[in-house]
This record gives sequence, C-alpha cells and structure tokens, in this order.
Amino acid sequence: MSRSKWKGPYIDKEVTFEKPTNNYLKKKVSRNTIITPKFVEQTLKIHNGKILIEVPITEEMVGHKFGEFSSTRKKFSFRKTKK
Repeated sequence: MSRSKWKGPYIDKEVTFEKPTNNYLKKKVSRNTIITPKFVEQTLKIHNGKILIEVPITEEMVGHKFGEFSSTRKKFSFRKTKK
C-alpha cells in the first residue's frame, strides 16, 4: 500500500537541505525517506541493519526510497570444495 497523496512524500526531519562545501553530508537517513531533487549530487549514509553504507545520489534515483539502494541481505555464493 502506498502513502496517500494528500500527505505528500515522507522526508526525514533530521536531514538538512543545505549544500555542503565538499558534496558530503555526514547524515544518516532513514530507509523510508523518498529521494527528492534537493538530494541530488550529495553522498548520504544509509543504515542496512548492520553498517552504514555511503550512497551517492544521482538524478535517476529521484522518486525512489533510500532503502532500495542499500541491500540488507548478503549475496550468497557456493564455495568449491577441494578434493
């Protein structure tokens, strides 16, 4: 179920929209915050449940949520056994 349109997009209150001097915000963002055009060309930290992952924001990401770009699962691969 999606968020109702009359409420508008969810944006975390702790995130500031000021452009930093070195294009890097040391802010942790919640995973359910929607990416707006004000976040473009910034690098934010997103928590995946264990560590903070640094994610650079591009124009293609606008409209998506931050949680889509930080995987919470490890990639699985079979180990070959030595005989």
